[in-house]
Amino acid sequence: MAYHVERVNKIVERELSTILLMEAKNPLLKYVSITKVSLTNDLSLATIWYSVIGKEDEIEATKKALEESKGFLRSELSHRIDIRKTPDLKFKYDESLAYGKHIEELLKKSK
Repeated sequence: MAYHVERVNKIVERELSTILLMEAKNPLLKYVSITKVSLTNDLSLATIWYSVIGKEDEIEATKKALEESKGFLRSELSHRIDIRKTPDLKFKYDESLAYGKHIEELLKKSK
């Protein structure tokens, strides 16, 4: 079962990335990078970690745009993947890239 969930994670990640880049109406969503997808074992909920390059207000605007587009994204996903029930989508901002950038800047300053 775990193998199946991992495989579906990768499929959802790939398809959502494509939908955001090619199909999304909101221009903010074209700059979203899906960094990880984690489905529950019963495939009912997909937690999607994403990153976006920008200032705090742009990140917040993107977060709002993703929440507003959930229905559209889930509907598009249901047409593209062959599973019994399309999972609910829960978006979380992935702060690891921003944190890494912050650490890099601190290291540069210390030299």
